[in-house]
Amino acid sequence: MRILVTGGAGFIGTHVVTALRAAGHDVSVLDLLHPAAHRTPDPTFPRADVRDRDAVDAALAGVDAVVHQAAMVGMGVDLADLPEYVGCNDLGTAVLLAGMARTGVRRLVLASSMVVYGEGAYRCPAHGPVPPAPRAAADLAAGSFEPGCPACRLRLAPDDVEEDAPLRPRSVYAASKVAQEHLALAWATAGAGTVVALRYHNVYGPGMPRDTPYSGVAAIFRSALEAGRAPRVFEDGAQRRDFVHVTDVAAANVLAVTATVPDGFRAYNIASGVPATVGAMAASLAAAMHGPEPIITGDFRAGDVRHVVAAPWRARAELGFAARVGLEDGMRDFATAALRG
Repeated sequence: MRILVTGGAGFIGTHVVTALRAAGHDVSVLDLLHPAAHRTPDPTFPRADVRDRDAVDAALAGVDAVVHQAAMVGMGVDLADLPEYVGCNDLGTAVLLAGMARTGVRRLVLASSMVVYGEGAYRCPAHGPVPPAPRAAADLAAGSFEPGCPACRLRLAPDDVEEDAPLRPRSVYAASKVAQEHLALAWATAGAGTVVALRYHNVYGPGMPRDTPYSGVAAIFRSALEAGRAPRVFEDGAQRRDFVHVTDVAAANVLAVTATVPDGFRAYNIASGVPATVGAMAASLAAAMHGPEPIITGDFRAGDVRHVVAAPWRARAELGFAARVGLEDGMRDFATAALRG
């Protein structure tokens, strides 16, 4: 197949391009080299913006499928980032989908994110599955980090998030990813084609951008360890995530390109299936780098979620996807992997 990868020069995109080519596909790339992800961009790379109709139409010529990775990611700096997130992520997706409709490209693999779930899934011992009550700043400042039941205030237990869970974005980035999914669903519902939305959990691995407000937590911890400093872990370090290696994410994209899609649109959690706390991840990386043990700071950020842990069963059953890289092996690899400057 001829496949266009938007954002194909980025962290995840480069791995997706490599995996698709290894699987025998003919791959082309459209990438703006946005400064949020490319602090020292290659001056010889032919840049193109997914918001540019003419550039998109040219890139789509003769293409069988699109893998849409292009996006601003991460928490960002502050609300001043909002227009750029919406422009890159939502307007860019709209321009791409319109171009695909014009040129007859009928398969989209969309890079979505676990951030669409917001606080994730929880269970109350008295009321069963419930959305958590908002975490109050006073409670966080006092070191009370676990969310409570909105009905009785009992402490909730985190549960696995399944793909049919409500979408409750809690950040600008998360809102833009929900909008991307909704635009793609509307495109598919109109009969323009089929969509596989891959909701990546916490992706890490070679090629992560370092030392920017848009970096992932693993890259931030590694930069500290390289400088001889202990990783500083927010809250009490017990917040749970699913850390998935970028090579596993790339493999999921290869499977998604040819997957059968029920009802024209289907979302999948792309995760390791083995959750870990942020504190445990930091400790594993520190051990791999022979650095100082993490410091649990008790600090917190507005908009951070406590627990988001995936149920990976749909991707396993329908895509044939199962992550291969465990956290300890992945952190040993990540400890010496090249990052983006």
